[in-house]
Amino acid sequence: MRVAIAGASGLIGSELSAALSARGDEVVRLPRYRSAPWTLQGADAVVNLAGANVGAKRWSPEYKKEILDSRVLTTRALVDLKPPLLINASAVGYYGGRGDETLDESAAPGRDFLAGVVTAWEAEAARAPGRSVFLRTGIVLSARGGALQQMLPPFKAFVGGPIGSGKQWFPWIHLADEVSPILHCIEHDHLSGPVNLVSPGIVTMKQFAQALGRALHRPALFPVPAAPLKLLLGEFAEVMLEGQRAVPRKLLADGFQFRFPNLDAALANLLAPAR
Repeated sequence: MRVAIAGASGLIGSELSAALSARGDEVVRLPRYRSAPWTLQGADAVVNLAGANVGAKRWSPEYKKEILDSRVLTTRALVDLKPPLLINASAVGYYGGRGDETLDESAAPGRDFLAGVVTAWEAEAARAPGRSVFLRTGIVLSARGGALQQMLPPFKAFVGGPIGSGKQWFPWIHLADEVSPILHCIEHDHLSGPVNLVSPGIVTMKQFAQALGRALHRPALFPVPAAPLKLLLGEFAEVMLEGQRAVPRKLLADGFQFRFPNLDAALANLLAPAR
């Protein structure tokens, strides 16, 4: 199979490229959007993982536009090339902050900025002439970068703890369990539309902080209060303070087996070499 990937150099894209190559597929790494012409000639599937990092900067009006455009315009350009199969990145941010409500793929969208971005993003992907899948991804845990690497320094310094009240849900997924469902979606023609890429072993932020403390043999006693977080990050702070209790209903119903459904086991796997 020949698979074209937009965003192949990122955390998920590089791992996916390696997994595809390891099983004998040909990987075509598309250049950065608008840096060179794109062609999908001969591609059996396209995986679009491109998009500006929502947590990289404070959400100024200019950066909010970049967050939206980097997703919608990239997806539009790929759809216009008529891919036979489009596996498109998405996010559990689609649901907005919903408290303790259990959110499977049939749940309605939220009403905040990020929910609007994801709704527009998925609408572009839905225009694809062939089958399309929207990967509503949670917080990807990896030893090589991403959210987990940002959380480690305070814990290692004995000042780690939950963000905000700690009662918000934390929809996490191990990087290995992020990549395997993408391969699963490529291989199974009956899967289409939204697919939640989150671990079935969902926890609250407080439970996550406690598990991270256990993995590092450190306390998890120092919460990050909401007020200074809002001052520091502005509107983006709401994303961290309002989680989603998302569940991977479609994957579980399809018989997909998560390698790391348990958070303690996932963290032990990721952090054992770094202790």
